[in-house]
Amino acid sequence: MKCLLVASESAEVLFYWTDPEFHIRVQEQYGPTSDDGEGPQHAFEDRINTLFAPIIISCSTMVDRLRESYTTFCTESNDIYVLHQFEECLYIAVNGDGEENEDDLRRKIFVIKKLTEVMFGMVTLSSTLLRKELRPQDTEQRRALWRRLQGLLETYSRLREQDQSFLVEAVERLIHPTLCEQCIEFLERRLVQQLNSSAERAGEEVQHAFILVHTKLLAFYSSRNASTLSSSDLLTLMLMVQHLHPSNPEIDDSSPEDIQDTTADPEVFYTPEPSPPEHPADWCSPSVELGRTDMEAPMFQFVDPDIQMAEDSLQTLQMNPPDPATPTRVFLETTLKEGFFPMMPHSMYSLPLWPGITLVLITKIPSSQVAMSIYHFLETVAKLEKRLKDGQEGAVPQRGHTPIQDLRSKMDKFIRVLGNNEIQTSLLQKAWAEFKAKAFSRGGPGLSRQLVPYCRNLHTQLCGVFRQCFVSGSCSTQRLSPSLQDRALTMVQDKLLDWKDFLLVKSKRNITMVSYLEEFPGLVHFIYVDRAAGQMIAPSLNMTERASSELGKGPLAQYIKSKVWSLVGTARRYLQKGYTTVTQRDGDYYLCYFLWFENETGYKLEVVDIPSPPDSAPIGMLAWDYYRKLLRYYSKSHSSEVVKCYELFTMHLGVIPSDYVLQHCSQLARKLWEPSRIPLL
Repeated sequence: MKCLLVASESAEVLFYWTDPEFHIRVQEQYGPTSDDGEGPQHAFEDRINTLFAPIIISCSTMVDRLRESYTTFCTESNDIYVLHQFEECLYIAVNGDGEENEDDLRRKIFVIKKLTEVMFGMVTLSSTLLRKELRPQDTEQRRALWRRLQGLLETYSRLREQDQSFLVEAVERLIHPTLCEQCIEFLERRLVQQLNSSAERAGEEVQHAFILVHTKLLAFYSSRNASTLSSSDLLTLMLMVQHLHPSNPEIDDSSPEDIQDTTADPEVFYTPEPSPPEHPADWCSPSVELGRTDMEAPMFQFVDPDIQMAEDSLQTLQMNPPDPATPTRVFLETTLKEGFFPMMPHSMYSLPLWPGITLVLITKIPSSQVAMSIYHFLETVAKLEKRLKDGQEGAVPQRGHTPIQDLRSKMDKFIRVLGNNEIQTSLLQKAWAEFKAKAFSRGGPGLSRQLVPYCRNLHTQLCGVFRQCFVSGSCSTQRLSPSLQDRALTMVQDKLLDWKDFLLVKSKRNITMVSYLEEFPGLVHFIYVDRAAGQMIAPSLNMTERASSELGKGPLAQYIKSKVWSLVGTARRYLQKGYTTVTQRDGDYYLCYFLWFENETGYKLEVVDIPSPPDSAPIGMLAWDYYRKLLRYYSKSHSSEVVKCYELFTMHLGVIPSDYVLQHCSQLARKLWEPSRIPLL
């Protein structure tokens, strides 16, 4: 029983997601939803609001009166509630079935926040505009947006339960050096070069191109003038691609012989299951949307005509499917010579080559310079507001090159370039005129606390211009032409046609334990993570109905998998407390975790006290890049060399002596560090 809610301080629902069990519980508590003119979804939203309103109001009261807030609490029925306040939005995650702990719920909250940042960019810096963006006035737009967010959240939960790369939040590369090198060379010298030299690119420039096989990275190429794509953004993009093109290894990897085998036996009769919905977003809608679960519904039944009419009407209200050639607007971290920009607009083209294999193109849009200027202004205004709140007041210098004078000249020029044709630009112009009248006029207060509300208004209007330029629906008019996308698709398909079946099999058996057992007897499983590169290596743990790992697909394999997942959670809890080494005997197995630092030559550096992440942020790289901040912290005392950070999770049989286990871990880390073992970057 799970739920996630985003609400405003006034208890207005900005977004919610529930699983079928929580949906049924709400219906049992408040009665079934009835169509009161607004539709069943609106009625259920009211019930969610009624359920959580006391908690939201209580939390707001504590913040106002005590300057403190809830972080987590547990009810008498053992339901766990985790709360986190981001500006004026309250995030609440709930679990009542015991499948998630506090850390899992907190991680889920930070993941949904990361997704909103990638989807809406600098709009998230204004709580007022974010509320409008998460809750559009148009019911159909709101339904489509919430379905998309719900689907992304469900995709993340599925990947975290099934995929080791999303468990440890690091990218797993498909290990085949020869093919990787060929594909990188192909992306660089043929694909990206031809796309960027084409007249059909509408001013867009391909900066990153990569090929995914399910959730594994086959090849990645960045153009020479492109910023480095952070591991956090890359994992988020992979999550979004999985949502757009869900991988089903049992179907995607089926060979023609398998299909013939399943259809050749004339004695087998079965009733086919209902066809999946046409729209990927429909996968995320609650299976109890009309008051029943799919598992409870019989295959054949007589349906009341009124109910059938309501279902048909609901299907009619669904929005038309988006144009597959339309890119997805994403906002990614960018580091340029001008500085660091956390949410710069890009376009993502997700082109499915075959089921399970996808080509992804990330392009820089022509008007990105506007976004850079807006972020520069936002940063300057935020620093000025903080300075005024700290009591650093004074008159505005009339001469000299100061940040406030620099803001004045650049903002005047920026508004002239924008013009005043759009409503949002006019609002920015008005806010800036009010700011100047207070700050720069001779009779005005100058730089005083009276400027704080004007700073906030200017901040909001700048975010509004960003929303108008890059988030609204009119921003997707410029894009790579459909014919250019088809050409890119065909080029890569021709390149990988002979490798297709091999890649699908390789993605399921990327690394096998057989190659390690002779050298490391008693080793059951391991995960090796290079946190500086954001990459991981681990033997496969795929267990589906059609395929299994080396451990099989019975209770033993599931048991080993549960132990590995538990080890990662235990290691994170101890790392949060400052421990970099954990050894644990768990029944018949010996579990180990190590975190250490090295320089470029592989020399191990001394251990230091590890700082705890602030604001209860989860340890990882997807929602909050803890390891990047950890590397910056450690590099302060090693400024003359490049610092690397590594993690190793191991699982041994309990009969192996502890001395041999530790020796194996040290030798395994050295073996995996060898350049010949690391896939091409």
